[in-house]
Parts: sequence; C-alpha cells; structure tokens
Amino acid sequence: MNASPPPHAGEPGVPRHVAVVMDGNGRWARSRFMPRFFGHKAGVDALVRAVNLFADRGVEYLSVFAFSSENWKRPSEEVSGLMSLVLVAVAKYLGKLAKDGVRIRIVGDRDAVSDKLRQAWEQAEALTRENTRITLAVCFNYGGRWDMVQAARRAARQAVAEGWSTGQIDERIGEGWLGDQMALSFAPDPDLFIRTGGEMRISNFMLWQSAYAEFHFTDCLWPDFGAEEIDRALAAYAQRDRRFGMIRAPAAQAAG
Repeated sequence: MNASPPPHAGEPGVPRHVAVVMDGNGRWARSRFMPRFFGHKAGVDALVRAVNLFADRGVEYLSVFAFSSENWKRPSEEVSGLMSLVLVAVAKYLGKLAKDGVRIRIVGDRDAVSDKLRQAWEQAEALTRENTRITLAVCFNYGGRWDMVQAARRAARQAVAEGWSTGQIDERIGEGWLGDQMALSFAPDPDLFIRTGGEMRISNFMLWQSAYAEFHFTDCLWPDFGAEEIDRALAAYAQRDRRFGMIRAPAAQAAG
C-alpha cells in the first residue's frame, strides 16, 4: 500500500529536525557481490540526494550518523576506506551542496582523525556557513555517551566558574546547562528519528536529544533510501500525537 502524501513546507506536521541512522550499506553491497566499500560509496550518493529531498519538504535540520565512536573496531581496511571516502565526498559534492543552499556542520570528536580530514571539514563548514536552506549535521566519530560526558565536563566547569553548588542544580537548570553544551546545541531536538536497514535500535546516537523524538524504522537499505521512503516516513510522522508527557485538551481529544 502506498503511503499517504506527506506534509509540505509550512504545513503542520513537518518535522523541523530529522535524525537518521544510515544503516545497510554493507548488506546492499554484499547483495550485489561487491566489496563493502562500494556500499559506503553508494551511501554517500544517497545522502546527497536525501538532503535535497528533505529540504524540499520543509525540513530545516538533518543529522546523520556517518561514523560512530564504536566504528573504530571495524577492520582497519574498512576504516581507512571510510576516511578516504570522506575526502573524496568533500571534493566531489561540496560545491553542489554549497550551491544548493546546504549548511554543513561536522559533529563529533575530531581529535582522533587526521589533520587532512579536519582541514576538509573546516573547508566544508566555512564554505557553507551562510547557507540557510537546510543544515546538514554529519556526526562523525560521534557517540551519544561521548556527547553527554563532554557536555557534563563543560557544564561542570561552568558551574564552578559561576559559584554554583550541586544542591542548586535541579532538573530544569541541569537540563539547560547540559543542553547548551551538547555537540548539537545549534539545532532543536530531533522531531523524527529514522533508522534504515531493518534494525530497531538507536545505537548510541543522540541519546540526550532524542528523549521525545518519534521513531520510524524501515527495512530499506540506506543506498536505496529515496523519495518514496522519505515520504512514507514523513507521512507516518504527521499522524503521530505528540504530547511531550502532557495530555490533550478535551476539545482536541473530542476532535481526534
């Protein structure tokens, strides 16, 4: 059955921020009797398409899990290939994304990557800094637990500097402090969290930020994730009743 038409830009029900775990590149390649690297390459092509498709539908922020803190445990040749692929992707697609109005932000621990890779990221961020059509946050060498730890350290230093005691920190103040120090503090919390590839877990992605996200899991492998799958996810999101721990007013309940 075809999904109902998705909402469009400016209409209620359009998520401001979509987070995606791009899973299935390796299986996509294996099903075609190709090395895993070709799946990752196809995944980059799918990401460039998806950025514009989401932007066309009114999404303001797209955050993608490109390389997790745990991915360093993969075979060294695959890790090396992924690092090289990032450089190739920047060279191939940066001009197009900049022209398309995409702002690029790189999110994650940059200490473990090469100087050459950091320079490529800095180039991408500098070239697209003034773009406003959609912000693409590429989470690379990122983990939700790492993000919370680094935010807690920064917030603790701020608390000491401002003379706060631990007894003065309640949930509201603590949330503000930590939220302001998160690596994705420039974006609102994700409204919609998508994972491709058939797995139903979040794999340490945006743990803090996804507290009230709506989740959508699909069997579609990431390189095949296109307009039809995006529209299906957005249409499903538009049907969700988001209450953020509250209840709807009686009039809204009657209408629903």
